[in-house]
Amino acid sequence: MTDLTLMTFASNPASVLPSLALLSHRVRVLPMDAASLVKMPENTILFLDARDDLATAKTLCNLIHASGLSTPIVLILTEGGFTVVNSQWGIADVVVSTASPAEVEGRLRLVSERGNAPAANANAAAGDKGVTTEDGQIRSGDLIVDTNGYTASLHGRPIDLAYKEFELLKYLVQHPGRVFTRAQLLQEVWGYDYYGGTRTVDVHIRRLRAKLGGEYEHLIGTVRNVGYRFDPPDEESEESAAKSAARNAPKDE
Repeated sequence: MTDLTLMTFASNPASVLPSLALLSHRVRVLPMDAASLVKMPENTILFLDARDDLATAKTLCNLIHASGLSTPIVLILTEGGFTVVNSQWGIADVVVSTASPAEVEGRLRLVSERGNAPAANANAAAGDKGVTTEDGQIRSGDLIVDTNGYTASLHGRPIDLAYKEFELLKYLVQHPGRVFTRAQLLQEVWGYDYYGGTRTVDVHIRRLRAKLGGEYEHLIGTVRNVGYRFDPPDEESEESAAKSAARNAPKDE
């Protein structure tokens, strides 16, 4: 059981994230203002209701970090809120207000496993493992995504990707270690004008893994009941994959 704090202006707190009521965690409700920060327990995960007031939510995020508090923040958003939030908010994760109990539970587990580090820090740590950006190129081990040329290569060999497959891979590689729901990926990669279902994301993920090949398909990880993330290769697995690729490479006559 996890100690949770929900900050909201809503007259009916149960309506903010209904799935919370279906989980077995302790939930403390506080007003969404600076005075509530001193009332939060030391060990808690903060759910911040940013559905209708993103400005106040961002101000509170800044106050929390300026105060030196290490409280992980999970923003509760509507779909439209994703266009505003970025890593500078210093949040641990985001969740849509209509998220299922399984998704909320999964996100809580991920926040806890990160050791209460904000998502931005977790991404930076992943970046230290080899994800860098130079002249539009994003490198992660032997995987290179060229955002200017709209190409991707593995061990120097081009990967034949359709446009949306490239955009999906690029977005995941740009946010190593960050878990995205199917709905989030639809919003970020396909945009609001796309009317297809989240099944489209599953299909493109499956195609990406197939094109990465058996040795590298694990780079796109599945978080059960939540979504997908990009897992940067560590040195040992990278070396093993490189040797396997060399063994399987076609021999010159």
